[in-house]
Amino acid sequence: MRFGVFVILALVVSCAAEEVWQAEFTVNLEPGSISTFQVEVHPDWSPLGAARFKELIETDFFKAARFFRVIEGFMAQFGIHANPKIAAEWKTKTLTDDPVKESNTRGMLSFATSGKDSRTTQMFINFKDNANLDGMGFSPFAKITKGMDVVDKLYKGYGEGAPSGKGPEQGRIQSEGNRYLKKEFPNLSYIVSTKMLTKDEL
Repeated sequence: MRFGVFVILALVVSCAAEEVWQAEFTVNLEPGSISTFQVEVHPDWSPLGAARFKELIETDFFKAARFFRVIEGFMAQFGIHANPKIAAEWKTKTLTDDPVKESNTRGMLSFATSGKDSRTTQMFINFKDNANLDGMGFSPFAKITKGMDVVDKLYKGYGEGAPSGKGPEQGRIQSEGNRYLKKEFPNLSYIVSTKMLTKDEL
């Protein structure tokens, strides 16, 4: 009897851990233009990625973070902390890869990687169907459910970073933070705030 109760409790905890939840991003697209978009997180798609995203939302990690790599017809990348000291702390907190269960279609969010088991805090939103990324280990953990038109308006004028382009250098973002970006790339769209949404707010 006791064993049965433990099994039921374990199942309840497991189901609760996999519940879909929503988050809202408030973003500054350009001076004087602030909008929001909503993200629906699916822990069953990518459990470790979804858990990391929740941790980042709960710690207000994204505040003032720039969309530093926004490529027309491809994706918008973000997730380096505005403060280089905090960015450095998170850079070592790598995640084991999640299996790819969903495709990188338009509006899907996936963590960026630099190789096997290298996910930390950087992620991207797909502007279009990028199924070619599926076989490269990019595992979607969430999707945009409201405001994809806002995401489409993120500033794209700087393009790729060095050495292939003239956009922000990720190494300098890591080491210098927003001080570097505000000076060299002042038009970048950025995150004003994020929050988890309650059922009453949906």
